[in-house]
Amino acid sequence: MTYRGPDPYQFLDVRNHGFVRVAVAVPRVHLSNPWKNVVSHLKEIEDLYLDHGAYYILCPELGLTGYSCGDLFLSEMLQTSALKELGYLIEKTKNWSVMVTVGLPIMVDDMLFNVAVTFHAGEILAVAPKSYPPEYREFYELRHFARASEAKSKMITLLGQEVPFGNDILIRSLEHPNFVLHTEICEDIWVPIPPSAHAALAGATVLANLSASNITIGKSEYRETLVVGSSGKNLAVQMYSAAGYGESSTDLAWDGDGLIAERGTLLVRTERFKRESQSIVTDVDLGNLIQERSRQSSFRQNGKDEGREFRTIDLDVENVEFEKPRLKGKNPFSTPYLFLERKIEKHPFVPTDPAKRDIRCYETFMIQATALARRLDQLPPSMRKVILGVSGGQDSTHAVNVAVFATDLLGLPRTNVIGITMPGLGTTDRTKNNALRLMQALGVTVLEIPITPVALEIFRSIDHDPKLENLTFENVQAWSRKFIELSIACKEEGIVLGAGDLSELMLGWTTMFGDHASHYGINAGVPKTLISYLIKWTSDVIYKDQSEVRQILEDILSTPISPELLSADQGQIAQKTEGIIGPYELHDFFGYYFVRFGMSPAKIARMAHHAFGSQYSIAEIKKWLSLFITRFFRSQNKRSCLPDGPKVGLTCVSPRGDWRMPSDADPEIWLDSLESEVPTELPDLSV
Repeated sequence: MTYRGPDPYQFLDVRNHGFVRVAVAVPRVHLSNPWKNVVSHLKEIEDLYLDHGAYYILCPELGLTGYSCGDLFLSEMLQTSALKELGYLIEKTKNWSVMVTVGLPIMVDDMLFNVAVTFHAGEILAVAPKSYPPEYREFYELRHFARASEAKSKMITLLGQEVPFGNDILIRSLEHPNFVLHTEICEDIWVPIPPSAHAALAGATVLANLSASNITIGKSEYRETLVVGSSGKNLAVQMYSAAGYGESSTDLAWDGDGLIAERGTLLVRTERFKRESQSIVTDVDLGNLIQERSRQSSFRQNGKDEGREFRTIDLDVENVEFEKPRLKGKNPFSTPYLFLERKIEKHPFVPTDPAKRDIRCYETFMIQATALARRLDQLPPSMRKVILGVSGGQDSTHAVNVAVFATDLLGLPRTNVIGITMPGLGTTDRTKNNALRLMQALGVTVLEIPITPVALEIFRSIDHDPKLENLTFENVQAWSRKFIELSIACKEEGIVLGAGDLSELMLGWTTMFGDHASHYGINAGVPKTLISYLIKWTSDVIYKDQSEVRQILEDILSTPISPELLSADQGQIAQKTEGIIGPYELHDFFGYYFVRFGMSPAKIARMAHHAFGSQYSIAEIKKWLSLFITRFFRSQNKRSCLPDGPKVGLTCVSPRGDWRMPSDADPEIWLDSLESEVPTELPDLSV
């Protein structure tokens, strides 16, 4: 096959999109036997580097000896053996371009420290002692180990190398400039202000915690809270490796809990209570992390107020030849980096887990309903009325559901919701009847006002042939509907509720001063991919005992998405939105990463390719992403004059909220980047 345009291998290589591959290893513990522990460590490291291409690997606290050695830690024999096997491990991995952190006890300044040793290509980069050895309940570490604050030396000699020593060290990769590592040990993350918090403010992006962490009831959930919370508040990657099977069962038990979280989201986790060694690996998005830090001014200010001095070690591997990672079972030309080691959801606005999805729907619905109730509550009692067009489509269906619930919250009669069905030249019986049936079943005020006479009169007035179904034909109908809604609102002294959603606003798929206009845009923060789940949730929860309403909602959900502005085809919907502008699921994906994170087109395309797999070809992704970028830029004028509406998620295009840009901004550099960096064909990487 001949590939045209951009290099498909460069496009697929995840390292070119800001990702770095990291791993947590949980080797089987051989208590007080450093040689066997090194063997189990080496096996995991070899697999993670050679077969997965891991750039950094984190191992557990005191992993070369075991954590539960007790007074054996004070044995010179154990200390010497652990140090010797550390040297063996460093020697065996010196030809691999992988950074590794392991745990062991070492003697410094006539004191024993519980340390994390980080090494790469035969060089020890740093040694970090534990800052807060615990001395309570089942823990008695101060019996054996000194605190980091007790150390006298900033540099030590270890295995013949002069090495930085302390909890104030950052390791920065020159190969991956966004990779800045800080290590701490177990209890350090459990204290109110962990050393890693100061490290993050000083620039650390990867926070690694070597842990032993025995297991008790409820502790696993709290661990996750700590790890995920640390990654969120520090805008960082938080890695955590807990000791696994083989630690002493004298009084405690161990579950081998390994976790990797990024910016408040748990990416991967080990299977707890396994009897053998195990590991997890994922690609962390450090490029996105840096972008997020640049946005959050409070993060920078906190660093200015609370920042501490850290020493930085630069890791430079330029002109060094290493044994390259392999990829078992794949084509010879492949490398591990052509495959993204990370789960990326196709629908970032919609959780895949049903329980989390229900929570998302509940929160979204209640945000909308309480916001609308507040808006009505501030009006004089006589004006607490909602006027909206109800088409039988999903957006207006969700809007009327929210409006009904809001009036219920305020103790207002549902007749204060005035729904108007406005059949036009493209309206089908199915959508019209669903709109009427839904409004009647909900008990709102129902008006039916056809727009055809109004539209035809306007066509006559401007000398437009109604057989010419162009943009004028469509927009006149949209404006006619809005004219009627505003007129009814004036007559009834109420407010017009807009039903346009976030996806339409990002694409500009809205008629300026038509469906674009309202007194309150209730769906402005809700993407199209979530709307259907909201309707289903409303049906199952709010209307669970109303079979008629549920049946109507079910039929609405199965109706194709359409503005119905073109003449019906033998009674069927002729104008299907996704056939014109492309799949909403793709556009919601594009919008989430473009608006929320400011990602480049190539990175968005690479992630979409991974998320959707064979569902869409790279050519299709490129085509629709080009359309998204073009429409997004061209429609900013519509977003610059949006009505009020509640922010629901972190992606928002309100000019008073999260998104501000000039209406005449030029998309050329984004489109050029898309064209030059994203291929239209990709090689077959299947086995």
